[in-house]
Amino acid sequence: MGKKVSMAVIKRLPRYYRYLNDLLKVEVKRISSKELSERMGITASQIRQDLNCFGGFGQQGYGYNVETLYNEIGKILGVERRFSTIIIGAGNMGNALANYTNFQKRGFDLIGIFDINYNRIGQKVNGIEILHTDELDDFIKKKNVDIAILTVPSRNISEVAEKVVELGIKGIWNFSPQDLKLSHDVVVENVHLSDGLAVLGYRLKEKEENNSSN
Repeated sequence: MGKKVSMAVIKRLPRYYRYLNDLLKVEVKRISSKELSERMGITASQIRQDLNCFGGFGQQGYGYNVETLYNEIGKILGVERRFSTIIIGAGNMGNALANYTNFQKRGFDLIGIFDINYNRIGQKVNGIEILHTDELDDFIKKKNVDIAILTVPSRNISEVAEKVVELGIKGIWNFSPQDLKLSHDVVVENVHLSDGLAVLGYRLKEKEENNSSN
């Protein structure tokens, strides 16, 4: 990649990857940008522009070889790499994420779950024993952990994030309502489920208004 690719394009790549995987499951060999656009709800022009950021991969009059495109996008996303991952915060969200079976398929190996609540210590989620956060230091150093998924309250998020970064964590997936902005050389992805609900609410309201005006 010679030029810097926009974050908007990068965030669409996992959708392409997912849809192409679905096509492979039903043994579709090739697909045009028009056909893919109809499945994904993205314009064919947008698909071509996105993929051209990485070299294109299509052939005029043929479209895209589904398996080839799937593998190439997988390489771009780094799915062939393995990342050792821990969850900090074993509440409802932490438990739900720990039980998410697609982590390993996407290259993220969940190897530890931590919490500060002694009532949770020793319990197992998806076969992994919950440890106290006091054990974070030794665990991260010994296991060479790459990524920390944080599902802790907002009031603790900055302190916990700073701690794991100092211990060598390279990436943080933050599910706290508060955005993390760290000065360290660490990759942070902030996730706000409430934002998605707000957008859904807006779209439902818009649909109702359009229906009432017709």
